Amino acid sequence: MKITKIETTRVRAHANLLWVEIHTDEGLVGLGETFRGAEAVEAYIHSIIAPMLLGQEALNVERHNRTLLRGYLGFNGSGVETRACSAIDIALWDLLGKALKKPVWQLLGGLCHDKMRAYNTCAGVNFNSQGEQRRTLSQGEQRPVGRYDDQVAFLECPDELAQSLIDEGFSAMKIWPVDSFAAASNGQYISSSDIKKAIAPFKKIREAVGDKIDVMCEFHSLWNTTAALAISRELRQYDIFWAEDPIKMDSPQGLADYRRLSGIPVCGSETLATMSNFRDCLAADALDYVMLDLSWCGGITEAKKIAALAEAYQKPIAPHDCTGPVVLMASLHLGLSCNNAIFQEVVRAYLADFYGNLVDTLPVVENGYLLPPTGHGLGTSLSDKLRSRADATTRTSVHA
Repeated sequence: MKITKIETTRVRAHANLLWVEIHTDEGLVGLGETFRGAEAVEAYIHSIIAPMLLGQEALNVERHNRTLLRGYLGFNGSGVETRACSAIDIALWDLLGKALKKPVWQLLGGLCHDKMRAYNTCAGVNFNSQGEQRRTLSQGEQRPVGRYDDQVAFLECPDELAQSLIDEGFSAMKIWPVDSFAAASNGQYISSSDIKKAIAPFKKIREAVGDKIDVMCEFHSLWNTTAALAISRELRQYDIFWAEDPIKMDSPQGLADYRRLSGIPVCGSETLATMSNFRDCLAADALDYVMLDLSWCGGITEAKKIAALAEAYQKPIAPHDCTGPVVLMASLHLGLSCNNAIFQEVVRAYLADFYGNLVDTLPVVENGYLLPPTGHGLGTSLSDKLRSRADATTRTSVHA
């Protein structure tokens, strides 16, 4: 089965998302996705990757991943090269599943879990849109309110938010109320009074629902170790499930210091790419939970190696999703097939809003759990509505 065409699609309304479709001479098409810098990744795919892959055997997934991920550039970071490789790799696994008429989780070894526990990241529908990706929600700042604007809710009514999630069957949630306090000092210092203001939502959640829901704190790598520890000394009284990316995730030793002194388990990190970075953090005893983003770490091929590495260190994994529906599906396939997967992140605002306009099939969520996809490959395809949008841009590279 030869690769005959590589096609990319992006839309102005979700300008950070890029989809790639790999076509073959047998009529099968594999779908991949990545996030951030869509135009740059698009250019790299068509200028560098397409000449390497067109005309090649489509099902040599490991070989193609090695060629693209372990090249001269990009093999130790999550830049354009790695994001492009990730999208291609996800598409090749989708193709492999379609060729063999099996879901990807079956190809990865079958189900270790009959369903996967989900936690809700409390974002609103505009949280990761282009132009807002580096902004944080300030105290009292208003955003457009849709069916779910959980990002406003976790500041203004966190107790009601927690109860609404419990009512939908969720047993875990993630919020980031400390972020807006980092700008004043560029994450170098926070006063005791500001710490109390910042962590007030956690107090309200515990007073309202007790221990009926696990609560994670996302730090978005905005703080130095000293400030992050000051926050955590007050935060740990609320039984925080994990502190995610508490510092810039480029110092395994600094992260290990934080983990040892904070009294809160550490989760990291969607910002890390390739197995070597996770190896360094695990070897430094810096992580309790391994979070990986399949569209940034090197795709399914690299993700399954990272998961195996985490298992060797007796650490659970929790794949990231705050980006796009194809990566969510790919992550679910991976998690279902991994013994040490304990969570799949979801954003209920995305699932209820724009994800359904992008693909034809979304994961089934029942009482806070995601069910295994049943279709061949990833089990989803780009929506016809997406292809016909006026703001869609498609680019194609064809085998000569």
